[in-house]
Amino acid sequence: MVARLVIAAPSSGAGKTTVATGLMAAFASRGLSVSPHKVGPDYIDPGYHALATGRPGRNLDAYMCGTELVAPLFAHGSRGCDLAVVEGVMGLYDGAAGQGELASTAQVAKLLRAPVVLVVDASSQSRSVAALVHGFASWDPQVRLGGVILNKVASDRHEELLREALEESGVPVLGVLRRAPAVATPSRHLGLIPVAERQAQAVDAVAAQAEQVRNGCDLEGLLALARSAPPLDAEAWAPPAAPSPAGRRPVVAVAGGAAFTFSYAEHGELLRAAGAEVVTFDPLRDESLPEGTSGLVIGGGFPEMYAAELAANEPLRKAVAGLAASGAPVAAECAGLLYLARSLDGTPMCGVLDADARMSERLTLGYRDAVAVNDSVLAPSGTRMRGHEFHRTVIEPGAGPLAAWGLRQPERRVEGFVRGGVHASYVHTHWAGAPGVAARFVGHCG
Repeated sequence: MVARLVIAAPSSGAGKTTVATGLMAAFASRGLSVSPHKVGPDYIDPGYHALATGRPGRNLDAYMCGTELVAPLFAHGSRGCDLAVVEGVMGLYDGAAGQGELASTAQVAKLLRAPVVLVVDASSQSRSVAALVHGFASWDPQVRLGGVILNKVASDRHEELLREALEESGVPVLGVLRRAPAVATPSRHLGLIPVAERQAQAVDAVAAQAEQVRNGCDLEGLLALARSAPPLDAEAWAPPAAPSPAGRRPVVAVAGGAAFTFSYAEHGELLRAAGAEVVTFDPLRDESLPEGTSGLVIGGGFPEMYAAELAANEPLRKAVAGLAASGAPVAAECAGLLYLARSLDGTPMCGVLDADARMSERLTLGYRDAVAVNDSVLAPSGTRMRGHEFHRTVIEPGAGPLAAWGLRQPERRVEGFVRGGVHASYVHTHWAGAPGVAARFVGHCG
């Protein structure tokens, strides 16, 4: 089984992404085949992971996919690799609100039987770091805390004090990183700006992170820790195969480019296994849908940053509206929902939905339990799925005459739109957790 490490932290903002991405790039530059993973629903960090390793960044989400799929999805993504690096989410023991350890980094580490490296922001402490590390190491005896990387260390004297304190904890120091502006990556809302929006700068940032990690971390010690992970008894996940409708491979167009960067690697694999030919297009640049398109998937992203450019591409907007009017299956999540609306902040969009969207000061964020309240191209009425919302926009009305989902938290409500072959919603879903979705969607193509 592949050697593996989980990179965690006591809280958000400690430097997990910098360390995890830097480790991925540093090990990859040594000729190792590195499999990158991210705990939770985050779409953005995996883009940087992919840049560092040359492999698709993959999510491990115990809430959206179920605990039973975490190890199989990991085995699928890491097949044939020398090393897997898993970046955690929030603090080590933080998971789905009110549901104990579910979807926490600690739970995923236990499911993978993987050692954990704790990244600690040491900028405002010295001897107290030992108490913090001791607390995290002893909280759950099933979590193996194999080492600490100290981040934002101010000086040699500061490092000396930290190391002295940690000698008493019994947890080895596997890295010390100084403050380094060159590795900083700009953020938006609660995440980094996606790679697709800053490709050249992102390449430079990943290179700087790799150099910082090479200079400050014990790569041999970290690799030895990763190789100490015990065997993982898990059969690799595989997308279920289905025959192509009418013996052909219908073209499913998937929106990409800088405006639509949110997607899970498994979605394309599921669509292909269900018999589709998946073709990516860029709504910012392409004036027509891919030739022969008979189904359309528009995922999440930040269309509000490109509203003027999306509006200016009138030929594509008309093509999308025409495809939807024909009854072809269209699945739109979050950014895709906004793109199908009449307008976004007063700027014309595709006009598929009788709704208008606008930016809001309020961030909507969290896991969702969803039930399909109407039959759609994704699921029959009554289908239960788990999903995630992450947006700083609102759409009015919030649901059409035929809603997409009924939600029960944070409050009971219906949301989204089912109209002909269109399923549009703010809720992001992971189709690996409900593989019948892809086959049903492809079955409606043509």
